[in-house]
Amino acid sequence: MKTEQLWSGLNVLFDQAEAFETFEKDAYLFREGDESEKLFLLKAGQVKISKLSNDGNELTLRHSVPGDLVGELSLIEDDVTHILNAQMLTDGNVAVISKNVLKENLLQNGTLALEFIQLMSEYARRDQTRFRDLVMFGKKGALYSTLIRLANSYGYFDGRTIKITNRMTDQNLADFCGTSRESINRLMSELKRKKVISAARGYITIHDLDYLKTAINCGDCPLDICNIH
Repeated sequence: MKTEQLWSGLNVLFDQAEAFETFEKDAYLFREGDESEKLFLLKAGQVKISKLSNDGNELTLRHSVPGDLVGELSLIEDDVTHILNAQMLTDGNVAVISKNVLKENLLQNGTLALEFIQLMSEYARRDQTRFRDLVMFGKKGALYSTLIRLANSYGYFDGRTIKITNRMTDQNLADFCGTSRESINRLMSELKRKKVISAARGYITIHDLDYLKTAINCGDCPLDICNIH
């Protein structure tokens, strides 16, 4: 969700942010198990939101961009810890509001509370659709879903194909799918043989988006849900 799309009540709240913090690339805003005390609004840079599986594989849920809230899932209840990791993909900075200030404002402002609930619902829907593809269709479904989301987020349509303008390695794709790089390499090779995609120097071109959508019964979710952010 871009800054200009952030609802009015949340915009006003972050105009009164208690602090602004700068983070270097690879630094963590928080890790799984850390106490949840702050809500972050990303002002510059990109943040990877992820979770570690029981077998140690990392599952990347989304890449947050300027205007996105980070840390919203663990803020309502008292004495809870973060269930996800938030790591900087680039240098960046955030506006910070404490849990107590957020809760006071939500209690006093019904419109703000509704906006916050709607925003959390939107983020949850994004994550749920990704989990659905992984659970129902396995590694292949997770990869196909990721490629569709990348096309929606970074795709350039030249009239025949969709070129994904962000460079993606097999390891990047593996992290989005919660699996190994070797598994992704095999699945990508299969798609290349079928001429569904091609790739050069890490840049992916999708030649048959309908093939990917049909394979996972894609319901053509709105773009604000079916994206990588």
